[in-house]
Amino acid sequence: MSAATRTIVMTGATRGIGLEAAQDVLRRSPETHLVILARGTSGARALPRLREVSPHVSLIDTDLASKASVEAAAAQVEDLLEAGDLPPLRSIVCNAGVHLSNALTTSVDGYELTFAVNVIATHLLLRRLHLHLQCPARVVVTVSDAHFGDLRHTGGTMPAPHWAGPETVSRPGAFDRPARIRAGRRAYTTSKLGGIHLVHEWARRLPDGIDIVSYNPSLVSGTGLARDAGRRLQFAMTWIVPLFLATPLVDTPRVAGRKLADTILGLTPAPTGAYIHRTRATRSSAESYDAGREKILWDWLEQV
Repeated sequence: MSAATRTIVMTGATRGIGLEAAQDVLRRSPETHLVILARGTSGARALPRLREVSPHVSLIDTDLASKASVEAAAAQVEDLLEAGDLPPLRSIVCNAGVHLSNALTTSVDGYELTFAVNVIATHLLLRRLHLHLQCPARVVVTVSDAHFGDLRHTGGTMPAPHWAGPETVSRPGAFDRPARIRAGRRAYTTSKLGGIHLVHEWARRLPDGIDIVSYNPSLVSGTGLARDAGRRLQFAMTWIVPLFLATPLVDTPRVAGRKLADTILGLTPAPTGAYIHRTRATRSSAESYDAGREKILWDWLEQV
């Protein structure tokens, strides 16, 4: 196999649609060197499967719930790029996500864990690495149509997000009855709304030739994302959602992974700042377009 000529840095590549997407990218783009940021145990499990596809895969042990760990991982990527040990950086994929059964779990730094991983870690990684992206480049942030919080998009399983500003929603216990499953789900939908806000603000600031998009895989069976989100949602994802696999409404991880790979590789056309729903750019929720809110989020993240 020929030497790699470009680097993709990816979180959330060790299971579910992320692992499927990573394998698909390596198959279709053998010139790619994939750097996965993941905890050592999960990364070590995924690494053999990825290296069956391509030898151009590296693992950097990273705890996305720790600001120091994210900074250290990004610094390691920087060192490898600057030393010429990695080919030019062409893509950053923030696919990792957390969905919990409460809104009280705390990150290493004292933030609510869902927000810490789904929003703060994304910004920290982009802040450190975006200067190393070489045009043409694409940044992908995985979000969710759960941010709509309505019956059409969630089937009534998820509450609407409640955005009260980053300083508030990033705190453990920010939502009503925070120890309950519904609060954990609200923390999730709110964090995914925050992810779209973040994409919009980054799109305003990145130079021409570097685009950033949010990607919504929609309903996917068997991803494991709901494993910490309460029994009712686990039941729905395990037994009800798979019943719709024969319809256009639900994808398997392999199919969803291929669609995510299309987005990563730039095969799904979309302008910077766009919201890609599975295979096409479309509108996210009306609430997700708020330049003032996005600027406040940016300024707050720059201080964390």
